[in-house]
Amino acid sequence: MTRTRVGIVGLGRLGREYAINLHSRIERVELVAACSINPEELEFAESDLAIPVFSDLDIMLQKVEMDALFVISSTSMHAGQIIKGLQAGLHVFSEKPLAITVEECRKVEEIAKQHPDQIAVVGFVRRFDQSYQYAKRKIDQGAIGKPFLIRSQTVDKDTIADWQIKYVLQSGGIFHDFNVHDIDLARWFLASEIETVWSIGDAYKYPAFAEVGDADNVMSTCRLANGTMAVINAGRTATHGHDTFTEIVGTEGSILIGRPAQKHLVEIYDKHGSRREWIEVFWDRFSDAFLTMTKDFIECIQAGKKPELTLNDATQVTRVAIAFTESFQQGKLIHLD
Repeated sequence: MTRTRVGIVGLGRLGREYAINLHSRIERVELVAACSINPEELEFAESDLAIPVFSDLDIMLQKVEMDALFVISSTSMHAGQIIKGLQAGLHVFSEKPLAITVEECRKVEEIAKQHPDQIAVVGFVRRFDQSYQYAKRKIDQGAIGKPFLIRSQTVDKDTIADWQIKYVLQSGGIFHDFNVHDIDLARWFLASEIETVWSIGDAYKYPAFAEVGDADNVMSTCRLANGTMAVINAGRTATHGHDTFTEIVGTEGSILIGRPAQKHLVEIYDKHGSRREWIEVFWDRFSDAFLTMTKDFIECIQAGKKPELTLNDATQVTRVAIAFTESFQQGKLIHLD
């Protein structure tokens, strides 16, 4: 059967994993080119993946025959690179978020409408995790009655490096980096749009984040249009490991996903007492979901079907992440238009 030829732009810590999946772990896919401005990343693609490399996306799009483009670059580059891929006649998958501003998101949506036969989607990986999918099915079946509250968090292990401080300037900050997943889950599980937000937090451990207008720990309280509630938090300073979980509370019960975030079904009993080893980084927790999400995009291309996620889903998430940021910076309740 026909193979889908794929190019990728961005080969950082996450882009590298996408490239390996596309190169070796998905049937009927051929990774044909990679683009990066980082020489070390290009060396990896040349030596480990044996594919042509480019430091300029425009040149790659001109010289390489491909069917789809994966955009796994810095957040500030997403919108422009998605548009370039669409205008080159390609299907496009982008890592989250779609953009830092709503105006950029809308522009991407407008361009995508001009190319109705091409798929353009932003990946929200937790929707492809088996546990989250199972929880959604149970909720849809009425297992916990009517859901009215979601508590969700994205918290990383405390491994702060200088590059993370600098990255904030390109990424939009902690709400765009971390909480877009939790925002998407609130919309998905509670079947409504976030209407008002109140966000607080600070750089409690790393003052350098405050110096660039960001934080190392934040919390947001939200009300949705249908009257339901969400409490969403993010943190960069967990000493115990990557700590992502979501709880959905309903009128007849609740569902908790991801706690404890342990590596395996092992408990250690020794002179320190009893303990479970925790997941170190997000990839350890969601690697299977990333692979499933990538396969789903390829299958949509090959089957000629539209994915469940839309660009407008990504736009709505960005709207809320911006509201979180404004509430945090201005110290007031924000009403979304």
